[in-house]
Amino acid sequence: MYINEKVFDIHPETTKTQKEMDAYLFLEENGVEYIRAEHDEAATIELCEDVEKIIDAKICKNLLLTNRQQTVFYLLLIKGNMVFKTKYLSSQINSARLSFANAEQMETLLDVTPGSLTVLALMKDKEKKVHLLIEENVLKEEFFACHPMVNTATVKFKTEDLTKKILPALNREYTLVNLECPDDEQ
Repeated sequence: MYINEKVFDIHPETTKTQKEMDAYLFLEENGVEYIRAEHDEAATIELCEDVEKIIDAKICKNLLLTNRQQTVFYLLLIKGNMVFKTKYLSSQINSARLSFANAEQMETLLDVTPGSLTVLALMKDKEKKVHLLIEENVLKEEFFACHPMVNTATVKFKTEDLTKKILPALNREYTLVNLECPDDEQ
């Protein structure tokens, strides 16, 4: 996988999509200092491992979940290496039978494709149909890394900026969840 080893601290002059440029401009307009790396498509956490070395931060795993009736949607942010078991989440948010939302729902709700899901996509959810869930260990990291609406780039910024600048600018609250498996179930 190609990764440009030079990182940048400002948006590029042009991007392949307007939504990518919107993500950079949103960060800049809200005083979020970031670095960005450009790379080939990295649609999975496994493909992001080499990018993590360049930006010196772990990339957050983003999952779009829905209830059985597909009437309530959740964006879950967890550490990339964390094993996700729905039973630990369902009980904390009082929603039985969670499953992954499909590609069409992801595009309709957040204007992103699978592999490009990011907390920054919440800027596209004007009706606030997607509830944000953050696994508590994500907020313990100094830095937060995610895609800027496309999976051919990655941005890194302070985790504190996520909670103190980005989410307030989006007028978003979040639910903190704990998804660590008991030792006997790992």
